[in-house]
Amino acid sequence: MKAAVRLFNEGQFLASHELFEELWEASHGPSSDCFKGLIQAAIALHHFQDGKLDGARKLYAGHRRYLAAYLPNHRGLDLAGFLDEMQTTFRPLMRAAPDAPVAFERGPTLHFVPEEAQPS
Repeated sequence: MKAAVRLFNEGQFLASHELFEELWEASHGPSSDCFKGLIQAAIALHHFQDGKLDGARKLYAGHRRYLAAYLPNHRGLDLAGFLDEMQTTFRPLMRAAPDAPVAFERGPTLHFVPEEAQPS
């Protein structure tokens, strides 16, 4: 998971998507949908970064639905903070007219919460 998070935070969204997908395929039970949400977030950001704005818009809502069940954090990830950052990143795109150009400025980052802040 740390390698996928590192790639994500470096803005290598397609590469992080591939690692999150491997984790998703290997997961069973409650973490499965969390990985689906991270996969969708990474691909939405990849599309946004590449200027594929329609694809980015379409994938934006999906990651929120998957990750909402895991708030505020899951598997050590601060998902509440991440969803806030995603919303800030996508706000200009979601508010723009469908054919308006919107530049990708900076993607959100994933953070691990300290162990003492994680539920036991």
